[in-house]
Amino acid sequence: MVVNRPRRGAAMPILTIRHLTTYHYKRPVAFGEHRMMLRPRDDEDQKVLESGLEITPKPSELSWTRDAFGNHVAIARFARRASALRFKSTIRIDQAPTSFREGDIEDFARTYPFVYGAKVGSKLARFVAPPQPYPPLDAWALSFLRPDGSADTHDLLVNMTRTIHRTFKHGARHEKGVQDPARTLQLMSGSCRDLAVLMIAALRSLGLAARFVSGYLHLGDDDEDELSGGNTHAWVQVYVPGPGWVDFDPSSGKLGNQDLVRVAVACEPRVTIPLQGTWIGAASDHLAMKVAVKVTAERLLAPAWDDESGRQLQR
Repeated sequence: MVVNRPRRGAAMPILTIRHLTTYHYKRPVAFGEHRMMLRPRDDEDQKVLESGLEITPKPSELSWTRDAFGNHVAIARFARRASALRFKSTIRIDQAPTSFREGDIEDFARTYPFVYGAKVGSKLARFVAPPQPYPPLDAWALSFLRPDGSADTHDLLVNMTRTIHRTFKHGARHEKGVQDPARTLQLMSGSCRDLAVLMIAALRSLGLAARFVSGYLHLGDDDEDELSGGNTHAWVQVYVPGPGWVDFDPSSGKLGNQDLVRVAVACEPRVTIPLQGTWIGAASDHLAMKVAVKVTAERLLAPAWDDESGRQLQR
């Protein structure tokens, strides 16, 4: 696997993510089990430095585990009633920006179609299985290929990502769940989750391994000392022989992991919901749910390297 070294002298951010969710009720209610996916993954290009989770009222039991995809999952159980339930997650993460370069792709996979090697093929099977056939979606995916059914793998992935960003309308959608890819293609619009699911369906119809990613998006501004802003976000990872799992964000048209913090990966989005649980009371007791997310970044200089010796320079 090729690991991309950060560019010499590039800014390497330490990201801080604050995620606050509060549920409000008319009167004290009882709470069932709550499942949280708020702690980012420890991958090669991102490492969690600090992790804090405050829950009010304090749960009677809080346990941590990892699911089948290696995602961190917390389960909280409660003994007390309350008129408000509050979850505050604070994370600091070290991220190494990576890119997607044609030269990193193994020779046999630089031209599509290609076959995944036996060593990884069995592990990728669940990420390749296509959804139910939908001819318009299949035809849309095939439009990125040459008449003979081939394509440069790098160009195929880049073009699909940027075409979705350029031709589909991206915006918030307040209905629950994820829009069916067929519906997204018909409307030519959807939320970040909808566009990610559309791209995954198209890639799988071509036999490429793709998975859903849920996490956070850092939004920069013009402040030179501190960058602020952010929100929960969803995008796609594709397994490319050579670099391995590569991030593609069809909502922004960007390639690589810059400004993206991975929390959970899965075959489908329903298992990556950040916070879900139950409460016991009358339906009219529920008043509101409020969510606030803030992502800030500290600018740090990556190590400088001497071009002749290849050694790290002291600053």
